[in-house]
Amino acid sequence: MKSSSQTLKILLSNPSHIKTSSQAKQLHAQTIKLRGDGDISSPQFTTIILSIYTNFNLLQDCLSLFNAFPSPPPAKAWKSIIKCCASTGNFMESVDFFKRMIASGKSPDRNVFPSLLKTCAYLGDLRLGESVHGCVVRLGLDSDLFTGNALMNIVRKVFELMPIRDVVSWNTVIGGYVQNRMYEEALLTVREMGKTNFKPDSYTLSSILPIFAQYVDVIKGKEIHGYAVRHGFDKDVFIGSSLIDMYANCTRLEDSYTIFSSSPRKDSVSWNAMIAVCVQNGSFDNGLRLFREMLTAGIKPVAVSFSSIMPACAHLTTLCLGKQLHGYIIRRGFFDNIYVASSLMDMYAKCGNIGVARWIFYTMEFRDTISWTAMIMAYALHGRAHDAVLLFNEMVADGIKPNSGSFLAVLTACSHGGLVDEARKYFKIMMRDYSISPCVEHYAAVSDVLGRTGKLDEAYEFISSMHIEPTSTVWSMLLSACRVHKNVELAEKVAERILIIDPHHVSAYVLLSNVYVAAGRWKDAAKTRVSMRKKGMKKKTGCSWIEVKNKIHVFISGDENHPDYPKINGALHEIMERMELEGYIPDTNTVLHDVDDEQKRYLLSVHSERLAIAFGVISTPAGTTVRVTKNLRVCVDCHTASKYMSKILNREIIVRDIVRFHHFKDGKCSCGDFW
Repeated sequence: MKSSSQTLKILLSNPSHIKTSSQAKQLHAQTIKLRGDGDISSPQFTTIILSIYTNFNLLQDCLSLFNAFPSPPPAKAWKSIIKCCASTGNFMESVDFFKRMIASGKSPDRNVFPSLLKTCAYLGDLRLGESVHGCVVRLGLDSDLFTGNALMNIVRKVFELMPIRDVVSWNTVIGGYVQNRMYEEALLTVREMGKTNFKPDSYTLSSILPIFAQYVDVIKGKEIHGYAVRHGFDKDVFIGSSLIDMYANCTRLEDSYTIFSSSPRKDSVSWNAMIAVCVQNGSFDNGLRLFREMLTAGIKPVAVSFSSIMPACAHLTTLCLGKQLHGYIIRRGFFDNIYVASSLMDMYAKCGNIGVARWIFYTMEFRDTISWTAMIMAYALHGRAHDAVLLFNEMVADGIKPNSGSFLAVLTACSHGGLVDEARKYFKIMMRDYSISPCVEHYAAVSDVLGRTGKLDEAYEFISSMHIEPTSTVWSMLLSACRVHKNVELAEKVAERILIIDPHHVSAYVLLSNVYVAAGRWKDAAKTRVSMRKKGMKKKTGCSWIEVKNKIHVFISGDENHPDYPKINGALHEIMERMELEGYIPDTNTVLHDVDDEQKRYLLSVHSERLAIAFGVISTPAGTTVRVTKNLRVCVDCHTASKYMSKILNREIIVRDIVRFHHFKDGKCSCGDFW
């Protein structure tokens, strides 16, 4: 081993090269010889030596090195000495060092508790384990997987030492395993229980049913369902709720409803379980219907009722109903519930009222990661990228630890605002500072902002270098950017990648056809559409809806079935004439049908969002904000037309499309024509 300072620094920066305790001691000796080197003699490298000694269970060497630290030693040194004591069987000493660490003012992190909880397990000291668990919860580390596993080791150890066990003790262990996502251990314990005189009861079943929901194993779930029926547990309200959740998570919503309908005694738990699974599975109308039926049945809503039903109001943009629920929440005193307030804030934001959403956020007495993230995402979807970035930084400054969703929210804001440098920064921080592995959505947000800002080649390389397999959705975002920037060559390459993943991806054909149209390559566009028809593929029909007087009115492109269609059509003609006087020229290039210009102009004028806007105009007083939701992206021509409409009608028009919100006011859009 060379004694040069440079070699030592390399070894200390990558201690995995140290394979034996002898090498560890040689390394330590060399650092002592080079004490004159400020870097080598720093506490940082002394801590590394201590960590290496811990890996080889060299307790006496660890103690000598630890005691040489100036008081108080750094947190990593405490972690190493606690771990070394536990690993060498010196359990009481491990506990003593932990107490001294707390007394010194150093806060333990997630790496300290597994060793300490291992000590509690070996000592069989449940009371000590409970005290340590309390510390874990206070520090917000109770969701850490390794800490949870270590806690379960204590429970299991105490359980094994029990001379007499009953159903409660068996269920405690099983429930603990499930809560810590140790599903295999939970099922093994159930099998062990079955071999004794104690058989699984209703509590046992309600504990393990969520496992099959996680595994999406409906066959095993049905076996448990059968067991519950045979033993009369299916009438238990908690078993019923667990079965409802299990079938719903296995995408068997009809089975969930059958369980719910056949329940002889429906209480708040079963009603709320059924409402929640409807909303979670996208059956929003049924969720709202069940909520109304629950009220009619005389069941009073609880906090979870509102946090379950609000996403349905948000998705359907039923702002009137949302406001009614808001009033009920205030009257019943639920506003102080952080989950209810967060879902209420999210509802207002997704119904287009960002001002009320912000007011709710800043009046909340307590705000957690979920509420911060919801507000950041609200700013992002409404095109207020800089506000979203500022709020994210404020959250971090307040000591709230961002999670994967928080970073997705701020990256989405960067994407919608064209903030390339910020997107790169937050993507890097997420991995480097918070050890959060990016998921497909994070990659999609970064690639989207690169594509939107014209950095198409960089976006392509970024997607190609993803650590996980890119999805068709990620590639589709780049294909859309190719359309905007008229890059036909790259569009063809990207479309090919999409169709390898999903040969029947309709959007890939539509977007590629749009690229050809934008480039004036009409024959290629026609060929693409013919290929679609031969495969029996159809473009998704545009659909928009608007809420007027507590009723949702739905329109599809070219729809003439609405009772007020003559009035709507007349209003559209009048608005169109005024728009053309202001300088509006229809962008017929966005029409893919091979028809003359006059027909193209007509097809544009009856897009679903225009019908919905016109209906809103004739159905509400002058000056009223018109709020429309669309199931697809707003096309270029409708975006231009909406700006003109907002100006000539002197109204704010808010359109929520599948990607974001557009606030049209005085002839301008909040997106700055960047969408």
